[in-house]
Amino acid sequence: MKRILLALFITTCFASVNYAQGLRLNGYAGYVFDDQFDNYYSFDSYLRGTIKGGLQWGIGLEYMVHPEYGVELMYYRQDTEAPISYYSGGDRDKTLELGINYILLGGVRYMPLSDMIEGYGGLMAGVAIYDNKFPEKGEPNSVTKFAWGLRLGANIWLSDRIGLKLQTQLLSAVQAFGGGFYFGSGGGGVGVTGYSTLWQFGLGGGIVIKVGS
Repeated sequence: MKRILLALFITTCFASVNYAQGLRLNGYAGYVFDDQFDNYYSFDSYLRGTIKGGLQWGIGLEYMVHPEYGVELMYYRQDTEAPISYYSGGDRDKTLELGINYILLGGVRYMPLSDMIEGYGGLMAGVAIYDNKFPEKGEPNSVTKFAWGLRLGANIWLSDRIGLKLQTQLLSAVQAFGGGFYFGSGGGGVGVTGYSTLWQFGLGGGIVIKVGS
């Protein structure tokens, strides 16, 4: 599933460059903070853990439908760890090695602040793909969940075509743990009832390049 979505993203980017009028290429890099999650339903059904913060990078292809409005297709990636405690015939602990991928489509509203600076904000929606890099027997390799986000930022234009980005954002994956990943003791996995929604807050920046006329 992830390979298909990434291939679609890359194909769309290359195809769109052939019609480059009104396009912007965006590169992103920033830090996302730790996020804790938990489920407690009974003494023998619980899950708690932390998605560790770290570097998140990304790329985006944006089409300007109007001087003040854009539509952007984005891909974000983070490699991180998730220490987890859960119940499976007793209290257990483990650490997941995760690759977190977001593929999102978002609308952007721009507001000029000066000749060099334009502020922006917008909403995003798509999918989050969580890769379990070293699954044990009975554990899934990955899960795909609905994701959404919002962001605020500013472009600082250094020339007519190249600018720097400053951005803060919030990304959320709905029902990522509990209903998607499940954990066992090495045999078949023991599911944890209920779900945990993840919230990842990030600060960062990047570069924006105008393509075409």
